[in-house]
Amino acid sequence: MRIVIAGGTGFLGSTLDQELTRRGHTITVLTRRAPAAGQVQWTPNGTVGEWAKAIDGADAVVNLAGEPLDAGRWTAERKATIDLSRTHATRSLATAILQVSRRPAVFLSASAIGYYGPHDDQVLTEDAPAGTDFLATVCNQWEWEAQVVKQPTRVVLLRTGLVLDRAQGALPVMLPPFKLFAGGRMGSGTQYWSWIHIRDWLGIAIWALESEKAAGPVNLTAPHPVTNAEFARTLGRALHRPALFPAPAPILRLVLGEMADALLLGGQRVVPQQAQWGGYAFQYPRLEPALESLLH
Repeated sequence: MRIVIAGGTGFLGSTLDQELTRRGHTITVLTRRAPAAGQVQWTPNGTVGEWAKAIDGADAVVNLAGEPLDAGRWTAERKATIDLSRTHATRSLATAILQVSRRPAVFLSASAIGYYGPHDDQVLTEDAPAGTDFLATVCNQWEWEAQVVKQPTRVVLLRTGLVLDRAQGALPVMLPPFKLFAGGRMGSGTQYWSWIHIRDWLGIAIWALESEKAAGPVNLTAPHPVTNAEFARTLGRALHRPALFPAPAPILRLVLGEMADALLLGGQRVVPQQAQWGGYAFQYPRLEPALESLLH
């Protein structure tokens, strides 16, 4: 397959690029930076440019573009950047797909489980409604921009949870306190963290590329989400460290502001109903073996 990846230089994009290349696919990466070999420079501002030629005749387009959520305190300016970096990039890609002479068969577009908003212990499948907080609003609009191309292009919305990887993402940031015997839960610890091993994130993304069964929203989370307290205890066991020192919610809110509730203290108990119905078999359905595989 000839596949175009927007956001292909980030954590998930670069990892997907490597895996698809290893499997023999031809990858073109859209990047805002000066392009290297196999890359095309683009400006994801909601419009279409010369870069759209890369999409004409491609078999699939994968949209993973967007500013990182944790790159700075959520000021009004920062929130606008987070929002527009996602909606404008998706609008640019969707417009290009509609305009090219040969449209791709499938469009995978990133979203996040933040779509559902904060919940207690309610189990959330892809049928659950959108929340009303900032992240839910962003995800809802993000997904709307992608769906304008459906028919005949198959659209899959990748609602990603907490992706666990040895070298990138959130896990390396969590390790230092535990290694110093100072790790523990965040806030009450009762909030659910819906996680996924990087190998299963790649597996579901590739299943979504290849399977006609995949369409609409797909939760990229493991089948067994855990509370934050259980996550901390399991991580401690994997590192042979205690998990005795909680990070108080008021301190997290003081340091991180609104971002603390959205990313750490609020939670969603999300399950991957569509992937399981579609026949995807998880390599790491439970947290402890997943962490052991990454840390040892």
